[in-house]
Amino acid sequence: MSKDLWTWGGTYFGRRERDELWSHHGTHVGRFVGNEVYGPDGRYLGEIKNGKLITQISSKSRRKSPFSRKASRVGHVPCVDHAGTVMYVGYEDFPNPEAL
Repeated sequence: MSKDLWTWGGTYFGRRERDELWSHHGTHVGRFVGNEVYGPDGRYLGEIKNGKLITQISSKSRRKSPFSRKASRVGHVPCVDHAGTVMYVGYEDFPNPEAL
């Protein structure tokens, strides 16, 4: 199962493959636990809401078990960005792939 994902602001991020999040650069960025995604150090990065990546500010202190990143792989050409969505109160946009 592979699904292309965009941030709440409309920036193409990469793909979810099973429970792994990959940037379009080919970097293993995170692991999903349900709809929430956590970084290799175990910190909460964000979640999927209405099919887009977003970060709930009050959840930023959440932690899960850390894991080792998978080896980087060849990236892919990013899909076209989408129009952003009005931000919910208490949320912020998911980090861009370059920030992770």
